[in-house]
Amino acid sequence: MILTIEKYHAVDRELLAKDIDAIQRELLSNTSMSDFDHLRKIENWGRTCTVLGYATAWIIPNPLSAYLISQGNFTRWTTVAHHVLHRGYDKIDGIPKHYTSKGFAKGWRRYLDWLDWMYPAAWDAEHNDIHHYHLGEEVDPDQVQFNMESLRNSNIPTWGRYALLSVMAASWKIIYYASSTLTEYRAIEAKKLGSTRNQVSRLDMWNPLKPEGKDLWLSCMLPYSIFTFVLTPLVFLPFGAIAATNVFLNLLMAEVITNFHSFLVIGPNHTGEDVMMFDTKAKGKGEFYLRQIVGSVNYPNGTNMLDFLHGWLNYQIEHHLWPEMTASQYQKAQPLVKALCEKHNIPYIQESVFIRLKKTLDVMVGKTSMLQV
Repeated sequence: MILTIEKYHAVDRELLAKDIDAIQRELLSNTSMSDFDHLRKIENWGRTCTVLGYATAWIIPNPLSAYLISQGNFTRWTTVAHHVLHRGYDKIDGIPKHYTSKGFAKGWRRYLDWLDWMYPAAWDAEHNDIHHYHLGEEVDPDQVQFNMESLRNSNIPTWGRYALLSVMAASWKIIYYASSTLTEYRAIEAKKLGSTRNQVSRLDMWNPLKPEGKDLWLSCMLPYSIFTFVLTPLVFLPFGAIAATNVFLNLLMAEVITNFHSFLVIGPNHTGEDVMMFDTKAKGKGEFYLRQIVGSVNYPNGTNMLDFLHGWLNYQIEHHLWPEMTASQYQKAQPLVKALCEKHNIPYIQESVFIRLKKTLDVMVGKTSMLQV
């Protein structure tokens, strides 16, 4: 089914909201310890990958060890941190506090729960608050077409644009997510105090001699880079300098793999010539729900292994309808939402992540543009 502006405006928003709320009540009323057990199982899959990766990383630089370390990092972010910080498990009685949004990665637990380039509270604010409630709008910090306007309108030849995107994809958590999330977070903090945060240039953001740059380096760059690329290889020094060097090289490869992997599954979630972006803020619950559907994309899903490899980002439509659901509940919600879209004559986009990547890159380089309402 092809989405048109006419079909978009023809949807009965009020009835759509009632149907979606009914599914939500049914699923959330059945949240239980089994949902938490499922999260722990998937988390242990990621930890197993990490252990196997480090257990072999000291022997020789190799893509298998690097991938296993990468998969562990990817799982901690996309499956564990993502769903916990969205408060998916907050209502389950009896679980440890560090699996709730109030305890996860707070203070020193950042080094145990989720140490990454991004400052956890900053990613939580940028992603959970701004992106989710302004999907596809110009203020959405993750709106790809808006973010890539300078490249789309540049004089760089097409092959050069793809080359630049390759470099960006290999390092995008560092060059985009770390600074973007921290900038949004500090702006929110300033607003709460009744002040405003001045526009920060990209150069100042990375300059450690500037207040904004110092903040970025102390909050994001140094904690992760020192722990990962300095302290971790030093642990293997008892096996010799070559072993420590091999671990360092495998960690560098793992970082590139993680960036490519996360770019592959995150970038296309809300991008493509068949996906909508919006000029104004949604009016009413039904309009909000409709935008989450037509502004999001799913990939094949339904089994734990398939979902594990996608980081549960293959349920983006359901996730944007109900950010506070557990990972296992999305598996139950997906067929219900797909049937609901058919009932309301709403396109439900679900394609291979590689097909969606091609459509995303076409938008990023300016070959195509997204639908706009």
